[in-house]
Amino acid sequence: MLWIKSLHIIFMVTWFAGLFYLPRLFVYHALCTDQAGIDRFKVMERKLYYGIMTPGALLTLLFGAWLWLGYGFSGAWLYAKLALVVLLIAYHLYCGKLLIDFKHDRNQHGHIYYRWFNEMPVVILFAVVILVVVKPW
Repeated sequence: MLWIKSLHIIFMVTWFAGLFYLPRLFVYHALCTDQAGIDRFKVMERKLYYGIMTPGALLTLLFGAWLWLGYGFSGAWLYAKLALVVLLIAYHLYCGKLLIDFKHDRNQHGHIYYRWFNEMPVVILFAVVILVVVKPW
């Protein structure tokens, strides 16, 4: 099970790297005015979302479920963590919607919105790590 736990952590880090970086790309994309730059951001965003973030998310969830089934974790801390994971999945999917909006030149937000939007996974990461390590309930 230590291999499964290791893989869960590795893919969680991969997923979070994308969750931190994609909204940052949205900040710069929203500021960009030249077509070559806009096209470059579209490629970077697509490759990050589909090539790194989504596989990282799916593998995180797979190995997390495997751990849950293997160890049989229980407690209120786990349900709080799972609620945060659901929020993270919703955030991930909303990033995909924003990606499609940028792809079709339909972005409706400015760079300041994306700067604030970029902070949400940080808060969730803090909460999840504290829940898993401290297990307060």
